Amino acid sequence: MISGGDPLTLGDERLEWILKSLRAIRHVEVIRLGTKIPAVLPQRITPQLVRMLRRYHPLWMSLHFMHPDECCYETVKACNMLADAGMPLGSQTVLLKGINDSVDTMRLLVQRLMKMRVRPYYLYQCDPISGSAHFRTPVAKGIEIIQGLRGFVSGYAVPQYVIDAPGGGGKVPLMANAVVGRDGDDLILRNYEGRDYRYPDTCR
Repeated sequence: MISGGDPLTLGDERLEWILKSLRAIRHVEVIRLGTKIPAVLPQRITPQLVRMLRRYHPLWMSLHFMHPDECCYETVKACNMLADAGMPLGSQTVLLKGINDSVDTMRLLVQRLMKMRVRPYYLYQCDPISGSAHFRTPVAKGIEIIQGLRGFVSGYAVPQYVIDAPGGGGKVPLMANAVVGRDGDDLILRNYEGRDYRYPDTCR
């Protein structure tokens, strides 16, 4: 993963030097680029850049979209160029109070991302870092949003809601509990509409 800043703010030659150096390492099988450039400076995605990038496949891109308003004409064009060059695109979104913390806003965002061939991948709970308290929402809000997406948009459009656990704990997925309980050999499952169903779980 090339991240920690934004690698697409580098010039083409410098970026290619990094990619070529990584490709020379035998055990590096897949390269990922983490970038917000398609959302904030889509004009940076040029035919020359895309031709260079496609020489280093398998190359994946982790994009960062926060709001449906970022999905403008120029962004669609940039993402189409990257997708046409064979790069799988995924979006990482941070849940931000007052910006994207509603089911309607998030539903519109994931629908627009899918149309741009960008898979909504992660929905991050805002990290508890200094200066971010006014952006953080309760964890229950993120679960509410995921519940409001599941069953109402394509399964491909439902991101995984995670907390990047403080202290290096990694990404911990959060979800509403779909297993309500057990009745004999049957699991009681609850779907997105709140309806309960039985599943015969006899292979125990």
